Amino acid sequence: MILVFKHFFYKNYVGLSLWPFIILKEDALKADEVLINHERIHLKQQRELLILPFYLWYVAEWLFRTILYLDSYRAYQNISFEREAYANEKDMHYPSKRKTFGFLQYLTR
Repeated sequence: MILVFKHFFYKNYVGLSLWPFIILKEDALKADEVLINHERIHLKQQRELLILPFYLWYVAEWLFRTILYLDSYRAYQNISFEREAYANEKDMHYPSKRKTFGFLQYLTR
């Protein structure tokens, strides 16, 4: 289910997945197939990690990488979940053919 909340986002962020919802900054973004696919990849990641562990892992990895890079945005870009989603967001068939725990291969890349 896709929801739109204008005032929910910080700076340039326009989409977010919070199981089972995709939340967008603007209604027009519903037409952005790449963005929606990116968020669907996150929904699959969340489901396979039973939702709460996904969020704990996501925050822990972001904190670790923020310390590693001394840059919170660079840390965000290098979270394994984000790397997987960005690498495959243009492949509209990826969510259906994605291997379980596919994000693991992006931990050390």
